[in-house]
Amino acid sequence: MRFLDRERDQSDDAATVRDRLSGVINGLGFDFFKLVRQAGPECDATDLVLAEQWPNDWPQLYVKRKYATIDPMLRYLGHCQGGFRWDEPMECFQGDPHYKRMVRMMADARRFGLEDGYVFPVHGRRGLIGLLIVAGMPVELSRSEMSMMESLAKRAFWELVELLDPASHERLSRPVTMQMTKREMETLEYLGYGMTSNEMGATLGLSAHTVDWYMNGIQEKLHAKNRHHVVAIAFRLGLIS
Repeated sequence: MRFLDRERDQSDDAATVRDRLSGVINGLGFDFFKLVRQAGPECDATDLVLAEQWPNDWPQLYVKRKYATIDPMLRYLGHCQGGFRWDEPMECFQGDPHYKRMVRMMADARRFGLEDGYVFPVHGRRGLIGLLIVAGMPVELSRSEMSMMESLAKRAFWELVELLDPASHERLSRPVTMQMTKREMETLEYLGYGMTSNEMGATLGLSAHTVDWYMNGIQEKLHAKNRHHVVAIAFRLGLIS
């Protein structure tokens, strides 16, 4: 995969990086791909698409039928750290109340040539920051090819963000530094074990209300949406194991 074998030349522009990305993906047998940024506090860009080779009219139908609210691929991103094939989320959500709409979405996607595909998330220090979707006719990727595609997604993402939005690149790649008190670290560790506020309070000799106060401070420091997000971010930062 030449994209991964060479250093980016200073003369490379976004079009060059996109062409190289397209060449690798098409060479594996995929007809379509999309590399996008994840909306969130670290990303204030209005255009989230970094590169794409996508079927005409499918995005319009996707929006019209509000598939983003039930898209199994997007929902499954919260369950995994690495790349996955499209059939994994469909199997995971068979008991979901929206499963029939998911099946309909996949049937509609096949009408546009999106028969099968894979998703490769890109994570930063604070969580999910982007993803690469590749699709077309069914392609069997080996374990080594899956690993290479994960590396490709990260490499292309960072190169394009640096070229297109240097300010965001600096924010996303900036080291995360924060001060945690001893009590906050203890609370965070017990949260990682799945303990409730009452259970943590009993262990630490505190009231559940005090534990919640510590948790609110931790959540604010990590810019987390909820306690599950706290655990995910803390794991990526190496605060818990």
